[in-house]
Amino acid sequence: MSYPGYPPTGYPPFPGYPPAGQESSFPPPGQYPYPSGFPPVGGGAYPPAPSGYPGAGGYPAPGGYPAPGGYPGAPPAGGAPSYPGVPPGQGFGAPPGGAGFSGYPQPPSQSYGGGPAQIPLPGGFPGGQMPSQYPGGQAPYPSQISTDSFPSYPVFSPVSLDYNSEPAAVTQGAQGTIRPAANFDAMRDAEILRKAMKGFGTDEQAIVDVVASRSNDQRQKIKAAFKTMYGKDLIKDLKSELSGNMEELILALFMPPTYYDAWNLRNAMKGAGTQERVLIEILCTRTNQEIREIVRCYQSEFGRDLEKDIRSDTSGHFERLLVSMCQGNRDENQNVNHQLAQEDAQRLYQAGEGRLGTDESCFNMILATRSFPQLKATVEAYSRVANRDLLSSVAREFSGHVESGLKTILQCALNRPAFFAERLYYSMKGAGTDDSTLVRIVVTRSEIDLVQIKQMFSQMYQKTLGTMIASDTSGDYRKLLLAIVGQ
Repeated sequence: MSYPGYPPTGYPPFPGYPPAGQESSFPPPGQYPYPSGFPPVGGGAYPPAPSGYPGAGGYPAPGGYPAPGGYPGAPPAGGAPSYPGVPPGQGFGAPPGGAGFSGYPQPPSQSYGGGPAQIPLPGGFPGGQMPSQYPGGQAPYPSQISTDSFPSYPVFSPVSLDYNSEPAAVTQGAQGTIRPAANFDAMRDAEILRKAMKGFGTDEQAIVDVVASRSNDQRQKIKAAFKTMYGKDLIKDLKSELSGNMEELILALFMPPTYYDAWNLRNAMKGAGTQERVLIEILCTRTNQEIREIVRCYQSEFGRDLEKDIRSDTSGHFERLLVSMCQGNRDENQNVNHQLAQEDAQRLYQAGEGRLGTDESCFNMILATRSFPQLKATVEAYSRVANRDLLSSVAREFSGHVESGLKTILQCALNRPAFFAERLYYSMKGAGTDDSTLVRIVVTRSEIDLVQIKQMFSQMYQKTLGTMIASDTSGDYRKLLLAIVGQ
């Protein structure tokens, strides 16, 4: 079988083939090898190009791979790792230059603050001018200022890590650092705490030893036993003995998880100003059941309607996103519909990059209703449709709090432990420590996935979470945090 006009006269068309002096090592024109004998010896056409290959006719013009803009899923120039948890060939293509981007960040030539080198954010941070979203050019999230936005781009270390597979424990299910204590005796623990607070001074170490090694459910039983045995409220006694960050951490550990989330949401909207990043962190990462319980608890404990408070404290597309989140109606089916992922990716492209302006409601609808596994498949499909990763498209199409909210949802779909690891890093990075964020994440994830968060933290920043906590905190507060983290 032959095809007229192929191979062209004078084959081969590329100068220098075969290399001089190596003719015997290369097949003569018309007899190049090919799996399963195609094309046939004596000439023939290349096989039909698979659908989806870029370029006319499906094969690249002379000059070779890759097609302009890079294949979706190919690692960007410079070897920066893809987003953790994204399989090879299904990841993000290198984003072309655009608003806020100059390609993927490259490793800096020196390290900062005595630690390992970190990839700078757009705008030159660290080591240069701070991005505009950081107030006053200060490091992100110091405790003495109120910030209201996440970093505009996920920051990962420049080292070559294998993010193609999540840590072994992630694939085996989430795991907390705190487990229920064996041979638990609520009355004995209540007595230990009573002795630790009685008389002059407080035995903080005894309090740390009990609190850090009991599950939240066991702590609730200790509270009840304490009131039964001594006719006193354990929380009030602890508040009178402790202060500052240690008090905040102890109280957080003794609050039931649902109440603690509701309490954080109330505090974020109470008084002047709103802590939007707290609303995003809680409402965009919790399960349906968790969100519905938070809404009920918010009403029963504070006598307020969470949705109404959100409407009065936020506005625009950010308000609509949070209202969608607090319905707790996300699809939680773990089965992935790849056809739907392809259709959603096309819709998102047409709603953003593929048009002048942005159809925000399309992004809201898809990101608020699809399951996290489904969204992960959509992210992978989007990189093939748009030759750009969806996170960078969101950064180009949105700004402010709604950008942070949408990116949080996508980051949780791709790798939830990596999202919390990044939040913990920025709570301690730079001058000062955002202790509220540090306490909130360590406490809320301690019985869920803090083991995986620690693993991702080490991979992303080349230091352990415990090492960074130890260098940023002190005293009994440090002891208790490290005991919870498991150092």
